[in-house]
Amino acid sequence: MNGTPRRGPGGFPATPQTHRSPAGGAGAGTGAGTGSTPSRPNVRAPPLAEVPRTPAAQPSAGPLIPSHILDPAQQRFYLFAFYVALWAWRSYDFYNLAIEEDQSLVLCLKWCFLDMCFIFGVPVLEIPWLEYSNATAFLLFLLHAVMDVMLMFRIGVPVQAWALSLLGFLWDSELAISERSVKPGPILHNASLILGKQIVNILPEGSAILNPDKLSFCLNSSVTSLELPIQINQTEPVEIDLLRIDIDTNQNETIKVKSRELKGLLKTARKAAKGADPAEPITVHYRVKKRGVYLLRKVLDQSQLEVRPRSSSVVVASCPQARVKPTGGHRCRNDLSDVALEVEGIPPLNIKYRLTVNDKARGGSEFHNLQPDEFTSPLSRHTSQALVKSGHEDVSWAKSQKVTVPLNETLLTSGRWAYEVEEVRDALGNVVNYLVSDDDERPKARSTGIQQSFQVHERPKTYVSGCDLEKPLRVAKGNVQRFPLVYSSTGKEAIDAPHHIEYMFTPEADMPVDGSHSPNAEIKQQTIRTNREQPLISASGLYTVTSVKTEFCAGDVLEPTSCLLQNPPEPELTIESTDIVDKCAGNPIGLRVSLDFVGTPPFEVTYTEKQDARRAKKINSGKISSVRSTIDLTPPTAGHYTYVFDTIKDEVYGERPLENLVLQQNVKPSVSAHYIETGRPKEACIDDTAEFDVRLQGEGPWNLEYEVTHNGKRKKHSVDIEEEHYTIKTEALTQGGEHTVSLASVTDKMGCKEYLKESAKVIVRHDRPKAYFGQIEGKQAVMALEGKNVELPLHLTGSGRWFVEYENLDTNEVLKTEISSRNSFLKVKSEGTYQLIKVHDAVCPGVIDPKAGQFSVGWVPRPKLSVDESATMVLEGGKYIKEAVCEGEEDAFEVTMSGNPPFEVAYGQEYREKNHGKKSSVSNKPLRALAGSASIRAETSQSGVYDYIFRELADSKYDHSSKHFSPVTVQQTVYPRPGARFDKPGKTYSYCSRETDGEEVIPMTFDGVPPFYLEIEIKHHGTPKPEISVHKNIPSNKYDLKIEHRKLHLGHSAISIRKIRDARGCTLKPPPGGPRVQISVHDAPTATPLEDRTDFCVGDRLSFALGGQVPFTVYYTFEKDERKASNAGTTFRRLAERPGTFTITGLRDSASECLAPLNMTKHIHAIPSVRLSGGQLASVDIHEGGGTDLEFQFTGDPPFEFTYTRSSNAGKGRKSRVLEMRTEVSHELALSVAVQEEGTYEVVSIKDRWCGFARGGRAWRWRVGVGRGRGGRSC
Repeated sequence: MNGTPRRGPGGFPATPQTHRSPAGGAGAGTGAGTGSTPSRPNVRAPPLAEVPRTPAAQPSAGPLIPSHILDPAQQRFYLFAFYVALWAWRSYDFYNLAIEEDQSLVLCLKWCFLDMCFIFGVPVLEIPWLEYSNATAFLLFLLHAVMDVMLMFRIGVPVQAWALSLLGFLWDSELAISERSVKPGPILHNASLILGKQIVNILPEGSAILNPDKLSFCLNSSVTSLELPIQINQTEPVEIDLLRIDIDTNQNETIKVKSRELKGLLKTARKAAKGADPAEPITVHYRVKKRGVYLLRKVLDQSQLEVRPRSSSVVVASCPQARVKPTGGHRCRNDLSDVALEVEGIPPLNIKYRLTVNDKARGGSEFHNLQPDEFTSPLSRHTSQALVKSGHEDVSWAKSQKVTVPLNETLLTSGRWAYEVEEVRDALGNVVNYLVSDDDERPKARSTGIQQSFQVHERPKTYVSGCDLEKPLRVAKGNVQRFPLVYSSTGKEAIDAPHHIEYMFTPEADMPVDGSHSPNAEIKQQTIRTNREQPLISASGLYTVTSVKTEFCAGDVLEPTSCLLQNPPEPELTIESTDIVDKCAGNPIGLRVSLDFVGTPPFEVTYTEKQDARRAKKINSGKISSVRSTIDLTPPTAGHYTYVFDTIKDEVYGERPLENLVLQQNVKPSVSAHYIETGRPKEACIDDTAEFDVRLQGEGPWNLEYEVTHNGKRKKHSVDIEEEHYTIKTEALTQGGEHTVSLASVTDKMGCKEYLKESAKVIVRHDRPKAYFGQIEGKQAVMALEGKNVELPLHLTGSGRWFVEYENLDTNEVLKTEISSRNSFLKVKSEGTYQLIKVHDAVCPGVIDPKAGQFSVGWVPRPKLSVDESATMVLEGGKYIKEAVCEGEEDAFEVTMSGNPPFEVAYGQEYREKNHGKKSSVSNKPLRALAGSASIRAETSQSGVYDYIFRELADSKYDHSSKHFSPVTVQQTVYPRPGARFDKPGKTYSYCSRETDGEEVIPMTFDGVPPFYLEIEIKHHGTPKPEISVHKNIPSNKYDLKIEHRKLHLGHSAISIRKIRDARGCTLKPPPGGPRVQISVHDAPTATPLEDRTDFCVGDRLSFALGGQVPFTVYYTFEKDERKASNAGTTFRRLAERPGTFTITGLRDSASECLAPLNMTKHIHAIPSVRLSGGQLASVDIHEGGGTDLEFQFTGDPPFEFTYTRSSNAGKGRKSRVLEMRTEVSHELALSVAVQEEGTYEVVSIKDRWCGFARGGRAWRWRVGVGRGRGGRSC
């Protein structure tokens, strides 16, 4: 390749040259392609003689990557970029080692290998200018290997410091506990931790200071003036100038205290300080009445020299006040309280209030830092002394501001709620306590508006009861009806107060066909005074309640809400009548009246019947259930009858009068007489009388003639009768035989005589009947089979049929029977002694033979079957309950029989599944017993409920009788064997060698009744004997199996079920080789703190060594905030950016899912801070020999040890220099140090119990040694 330079003797290529053709034109040499270097312009070279070429010569080799694919210059660029990338990768590995403070042989070997591949591989590419010799490659590799060793083993040479500085400059951030990158510089070099400077100037004369004790003052309606304290030190003032800055206008006012007034103030002050040291300062009190910011402007002494006052100010503001804004006196339950507190004063304000419900306090509540929106008070950051120094500042921050604090809480309880303000405090420290006693010196405020109370009422409810569209109210026209509303409330009882009811009304004529309201429905309102009243309604139509409310609260309308009221038509009556005529005599005997009704059935009509001048009789027709009916008016006696229909009523309307409904008739029945009872002849006993009832008709009085005939003898009788009914009573019939009583004639009042033909006969008996028992086998007693009819021989005299009454003396049962034969049998079916009581034949009562009036009947005993009760056999609900057994267990029970053996028993065995209740199988089995007992084997092969029903029982005397033998049922429940199975058989579960939260459990399902007893067999890999794990009292059918960690071995194990028992005591042992699961136990990762201490400071690094397989997942909490972080290395390091408690709770590596529970707690403490003079630059002037205090405020954990310096006060052209350095210890959060020397005081370092900080330096951790707060410093 003529266009590519080759390596020369020195090992480096020559500059590429351009070959020209003999013709002088620039051209490519033999073998040159498009990648040859072009010739430079303006460069001329003499032509070279062309070397003769032989046909066998081969062209020289070029770059490994042909130039037409990638230009050599580009190849060099890419190779250099790859070299830079290798160094970036190398720097990253070195940075990780430096952060973790670790070394790595693996990384060193890795980079030596990579450098060797790169350095010795570059010449192979044959890129121009990069074809160095092997010796050069070896020297380069040796240099890189040395650099690799120095970097990966962190050999302390300046290169490491330079590299770290460079990397720190480029990547100045670390991962903090909050898992975000932060720069450690601002944390370690926080200049705000030490703030404040105080300059002390020594005055040539005395001094004065306003409000030396920094008290707070305020004015209100009760405190109209107050005294401002002015401390005078080593001087006798003759004039004092006070500057008042008006808070509202920010205008200045100078108040001059003249000599005369000042003398009085000094006299009063000296009198108050009588007995004190004369050299001590005295305090005068100047009374002011205006609000404002007061400053001590000028003090003149007796020599007319000005005493420099110390910089101080006092704010006299309006006292803070608060009130509960007026609100309505009534609320409803579940409303919001809607109360607001109005606080007025200098913000930020604090208020304390309390809530009382039904005279029971619910505790006090407080609000802090109250200030108007978009307003930030400077008092939240500075004191009032620091805000006002010269009198030219803006003091608008001292204006009183109003802040409204809304209080909204749900009123869940009815009753009296009261809000009351207890205390209010402003930003200056002025406190107004509304509950203090009279001897309290703090400002008091009038109690107007500090308390507001209201009554919380229950909400009403109502609904319609007993009326709807299907069951309307039916009301008479013009009548009113109560709207059937039922009242209740959100409380336990209805509200006994007026209710305002609103309802819609649609007349019945305007109602749509769907039964709803019309668009023109009328809205009505009504107020009900008590919850026992209801609205009155009368018009027909649809009524729907729409709302209900009381005086204070709206309520809810519950379903049903509607009621339909109807007005049926009023009842009316129309009558028509026709005569009823006697066909024989032609006289009217009554009326038939037709009734036509209008209204709602049933109807009821009342009318009066008046006969001639007799008193009218009121008659009720009774209920008539239809709209048409008829009645017959047939009086039994003659006369003129008037019928007046008076009233009518139906189901809806009450009695209403009827008008002009009158009927009249004349009744004249014909005279007659007849027996009331006719038919067969009567029979009578000897010496008895006979009676016959006769009814007479016509107009009385009557004369009745009758005849009594016996044995051809006739005897006539005549009797006058006044009444319609008459009883003919014969004389005593002393002769037996037939007697005839015939009606001969009857004559009425008018003398009309009617001959009669009716007659009645009576047959008189000659003797009385008799009854007595016969004998069976010579005695009047018998033993028979129960249920069989027993015939007792009975003998009777007289004429049949006979009526016999007898009694079972054992049961006191009286029986009657009718017998037709003289020698008959009395059939009985019950045992006992039977006594004949009465006998009566067809005519006469008889007598009982006292010697044969009783007969005894006894039963041969029937067979009985019973089951003896015991602890395992209980009678419940008419059946015997045998103690339940488990499936497959042997069991039996015995039955006892009494009677005449042998016994034959038939019983059925019914089986049904316990859950379904349907009979699954029924089998009938016979049983023959030669003795009085038998044993029944219970069936337990299948779980379920078995009923053994003994349906038939017979012995040698009695066949089975279903009437006398009640089936005996023995019921026994056979519990199924419990079951246990793995939900996911064959699955492999992972466990850790140490117990952790959230470990994987093995879900199982049980069949049976909990609690369960479970035995698990654990077969460890390589161990011949399995291990048993027992789990007791498993409360449910779903169970998450957890294996005790002491029974787990590293590696694989097989879990199978060995035995399961449920609460019934039933046990199941599964056969070997059943379903099983596998468990795999892994070793858990570990974490070890690299430092044994538990207390750290902000800016420290928390480092932990992790053991396990990278990468790791670290779980930790910081200030109760749970976090997790991924860590690719074996060292977990985080920067402590803020104070708090850091706890590593768990660790998981990539080898398994084991989460190792940890509890490594580190306490991170804040770096202490100190404020001198409130963090401001303060200047204090003192007299020679006087003194002042340096006020230090600390934050952190006591004790505090701090160092401060006194420097000379800088002047014009002079630099300040440190005069002395002092170290103090404070066990409190504030310290006052008295100084008398002039100079500039400032703090240069501070440390508390844990940490420290120095001005211009960085924070350090304070190692606590012997003694509290003492020890060494660790940077």
